[in-house]
Amino acid sequence: MTPPLPRALRRTPPKPGENGRRDGAGNGRNAAPVTKPATAKEQAAEGVASTVGWLDERSGASPFLRGFLYRKVPKGTNWYYTLGSATMFAFLSQAVTGVFLAMYYEPDPTRAYESASRITNEVFLGEFVRGMHKWGSSVMIILIFLHMGRTFFFGAYKYPRELNWIIGVVLVVLTLMMGLTGYLLPFDQRSFWATVVAVNLNASGPIVGPYLADFLRVGSEFGPTTITRFYSLHMLAIPGLIAALIGAHLYLVAKLGTTAPPWLRAEKKDLLREEV
Repeated sequence: MTPPLPRALRRTPPKPGENGRRDGAGNGRNAAPVTKPATAKEQAAEGVASTVGWLDERSGASPFLRGFLYRKVPKGTNWYYTLGSATMFAFLSQAVTGVFLAMYYEPDPTRAYESASRITNEVFLGEFVRGMHKWGSSVMIILIFLHMGRTFFFGAYKYPRELNWIIGVVLVVLTLMMGLTGYLLPFDQRSFWATVVAVNLNASGPIVGPYLADFLRVGSEFGPTTITRFYSLHMLAIPGLIAALIGAHLYLVAKLGTTAPPWLRAEKKDLLREEV
């Protein structure tokens, strides 16, 4: 059973006698009272309701949204359950700040450092946005590991939520890849040599390690196109995969529900029958 529509979005038909017209008696004794003009707040609420109704009539999204947003939450939920939402908010912050940084950044080995320096020193609020993006990456990694730890210790990876756990593990790997590919983009001495070390560590992995390192370097050694490869992965491929997997993750959470804390026990019903 789908939850009812919120009261603010319901549109009820006018009752008889509320249209402000006389009912034909001629003398005005039985005429309905004249309604007061709607206030600005009421007009705004009516406009929002009309817009939502227009969109819902053409998209049919209200059953999905009501089933997705109005869900039963198990007893005992606490702040530990907000780590997933906090991680998603950190990803959205990274996406927004990354778009603004991409407007001024040049993924070219001869101009990358100068463009990053110009963002910090010359662009309006550039240092602030770059700082949010830089420290936000660390915050996102910390939050996603805390969220995975909460899921593990609360036993939320068990049946029937194994697929959601696998998606979460893939999201952790993609988040680390985001950090690796973004670390090279300032293209200073520290970021360059740290990325060289990280790629060489990947190359030491069994079977797929050397191929992965060659893919990241665009060859056997770092070259002019390496930064372009890292930039395209950091800006397009990995964020797209993360956004798609977050959508699948949220769908499974809405479909399967949220697990109760492990310290709560299910209440057993009394099955004893009364004697006749």
